[in-house]
Amino acid sequence: MADPDIAVLRQTIHGAGAPELATILRKRLPDHEIALARTPGEERTLLETARVAVGPRLPDGSLQSAGNLELFACVYAGTNHLPMDALADRGIAVTNASGVHGPNIAEYVIGAMIGHAREFHRAHRQQSRREWRSYPTTEVFGSTVAVVGLGAIGRTVVDRLSAFDVETVGVRYSPEKGGPTDEVYGFDRIHEAVVNAEYVVLACPLTEETRTLVDADLLRTMRPDAVLVNIARGGVVDTDALVSALRSNRIRGAALDVTDPEPLPEDHPLWGLGNVTITPHNAGHTPEYFERVADVLVDNVDRLEGKREGDNELRNRVA
Repeated sequence: MADPDIAVLRQTIHGAGAPELATILRKRLPDHEIALARTPGEERTLLETARVAVGPRLPDGSLQSAGNLELFACVYAGTNHLPMDALADRGIAVTNASGVHGPNIAEYVIGAMIGHAREFHRAHRQQSRREWRSYPTTEVFGSTVAVVGLGAIGRTVVDRLSAFDVETVGVRYSPEKGGPTDEVYGFDRIHEAVVNAEYVVLACPLTEETRTLVDADLLRTMRPDAVLVNIARGGVVDTDALVSALRSNRIRGAALDVTDPEPLPEDHPLWGLGNVTITPHNAGHTPEYFERVADVLVDNVDRLEGKREGDNELRNRVA
């Protein structure tokens, strides 16, 4: 292999692999040598000379010989799994993929809300029985939506909701920073945030503070016609409490792209509930994922090379 400028490490995300990302980068950065690692050995060899590496993680023990590495571009939004102290000690910048999932997951959220408002799950059941029977539906328009987590995904959800003339309520760690919603609460006031919401959208990270955030007590606070949409992590919800609330009609329904446990076992009661829609953690699975990863990386390569006049601070830098 020729000494590369950029090393694309092994990865498979949403059904797409590292070769696809390498192809995109070669088109977007024709003046750079893009090398694709297909094995652990190739990863280590490429990291010995590359200035930039892009992937989900670094191979164990690879930093000691990565003498030229200036930037590790993580293809995940989260970077807690990386050896951040070791990277900092070697002066290697780290960026993440924050924002990459905003447009695609926001569409999923809007689709889930409309699907439950218009009772598409009921329509599918009736269609399978060839049953022509009218039923009442509702509208997303004019409703109240609580968005828990105002990171890139949560902010994009709020932006997309602007077309529906809804009232939005946000929940975030630092409510004093405000946000794009009509009101912003801290996690300590989440009951106030959800009490009037027809839709509660979970878009927060899973932390000690948010684990089982949606528990039996919060589900009792939610409206009986509320729909819970979870595109965060399954552990943000107490699954047993959710099953109980759904079975007893204490809330209207749920759209779950993530579950706890995950994968959801075949015999789990959630599968049999008619007011639940379940997808296999693929809300972000669209062909645009690697294109958006490339957007961030190409921008940052330009910044590393001083091509952004007056602004060479790396985009999405976390360290």
